[in-house]
Amino acid sequence: MDSINSLFLLSGFLLALSILASRLSSMAGVPLLLIFLGLGMLAGEEGLLGIQFDDYSLAFSIGHLALAMILLDGGLRTRLKTFRVGFRPALSLATFGVFITSGLVGLFAMWVFDLSLVQGLLVGAIVGSTDAAAVFSMLSGRGVNLNERVGATLEIESGTNDPMAIFLTLMLVEVLVGDIGGVGETLLFLVQQFGLGILIGLGVGWLSARLLSWLDLAPGLYSLLALGLGFCVFGLTSALGGSGFLAIYLAGLMIGNRPGRHLAFILPVHDGLAWLSQIGLFLVLGLLVTPSEMMDYALPALLVALALIFVARPLAVLIVVKPFFKFRWREIGFIAWVGLRGAVPIVLAIFPVIGGVENASLYFNVAFAVVLLSLLIQGGSLPWMARRMKVELPPTVTPNRRGPLGILPENDYEMFVYEVENADLEDVPIRLLRFPSGALISALFREHAMLHPKGSTRLRLGDVICVIGRTDDLPALNRLFNGDAKLKRERAFFGTFTFDGDAFMRDIADAYGLTLSPGEQDMTLAEFVSLRVGGHPVVGDDVDWHGIHWVVSAMEGNRVTRVGLRLY
Repeated sequence: MDSINSLFLLSGFLLALSILASRLSSMAGVPLLLIFLGLGMLAGEEGLLGIQFDDYSLAFSIGHLALAMILLDGGLRTRLKTFRVGFRPALSLATFGVFITSGLVGLFAMWVFDLSLVQGLLVGAIVGSTDAAAVFSMLSGRGVNLNERVGATLEIESGTNDPMAIFLTLMLVEVLVGDIGGVGETLLFLVQQFGLGILIGLGVGWLSARLLSWLDLAPGLYSLLALGLGFCVFGLTSALGGSGFLAIYLAGLMIGNRPGRHLAFILPVHDGLAWLSQIGLFLVLGLLVTPSEMMDYALPALLVALALIFVARPLAVLIVVKPFFKFRWREIGFIAWVGLRGAVPIVLAIFPVIGGVENASLYFNVAFAVVLLSLLIQGGSLPWMARRMKVELPPTVTPNRRGPLGILPENDYEMFVYEVENADLEDVPIRLLRFPSGALISALFREHAMLHPKGSTRLRLGDVICVIGRTDDLPALNRLFNGDAKLKRERAFFGTFTFDGDAFMRDIADAYGLTLSPGEQDMTLAEFVSLRVGGHPVVGDDVDWHGIHWVVSAMEGNRVTRVGLRLY
């Protein structure tokens, strides 16, 4: 069989096997990226297929391409409103946090491997940053619904911490090979990485977003144009000496937050491209490693990984987040735990190989071992830890399917499909439903037959309803069609009773016989909860007052609109 046919056969087989093996992730609780890495190792030179692959330069190029697509998709799905609570702590973690983590791990690696100070710090720099592919995949793929403060911090940190890790790695590699410049040149490189990444990412991303919303293209071309523009941003920024990874993430952020029908065509395609990138990247990295060689470093690498997970990351989070931002201890604990390492450390570990650093295989194998252990220990326990630290929100109802109608260029109408699961809707006429004023039922399916709904039509459990509405109608529609099980979980979390955020504390205190301080008499419930939380409240925040938990259950922007009362 000639080489081109072998390439198609092997790549197609590994891709299909990776997707099919992904079922193990949900059934056995194994992190998905760990499965991809494992399949790559099984297909490698010491695995079942015995594929010989040791082209570090090719793997480096594939890593850049894949990470660029993953970060673009991550930016597309990050909402700008989450920056109000997550940007500053995330930026602190992405800069000072990476620096502290790298330094602590580097000192420990120097002692474990008997390295020089610079060599040990290089190990720390390589594994010092969290990985966007791992964080985005684990948070979305494991069905963990985190509160906005924690989720936004983790996502923004993973999308913006690459420049610091790349800066530290390149600087230390240059020190080891004797090509280091002066202090001014080194600091200029750091400023270029962040400065150009931010300026070009935001500027070109803003222009790209407006271009995509203005153009009238065939549906399949929007996603290709977004990808092409993203790659242009990445290449231009990198060529000028900035961080292409930061720039393409910010470009995706600008595109994804520009309303328009183009997003309905871009997001599904880029979701598939991000999955393809993750599968391809981790398969290639798995092929690149030699398991027997990695075993030579297994024990000290295990110690480095444990030091990173249980000492360096928690200390870094404690130092750069807790004193300056209003995070609760359980939130600090969860952020410290979800310092997931993935493809980025392995790609960074290729720098010493390409740069000709002495004993370069040590850096690559240690990075690979640390990633494996991070995915196994931290990734495997992520849902349990979210529940343990009480940072998880109850699951919410979403439409079974949704799609734009393509009528309006902005704020278009969509078709939302729901299945009736709420027992309270059984035998209720449609005219009695508390529907959003701008939405209507266009079709109703019962036992695979389409009915023409009227005001007198009575609903049945299991009915499938097609609703035409806008995105703003979703909260009300989701509440209406919420299933009994989800309703019980919501009531257990937020409380059976809810109050308007504008209710005055003196009225609530009189009704429940509670005691207020003089300054709290004229406060609204929203102001009281916001003050107790420490500013920037999010859904799920709770305040323990007089033996009652007051839980933020709904918000509009920065304003608390509904507060639940939980009596335990």
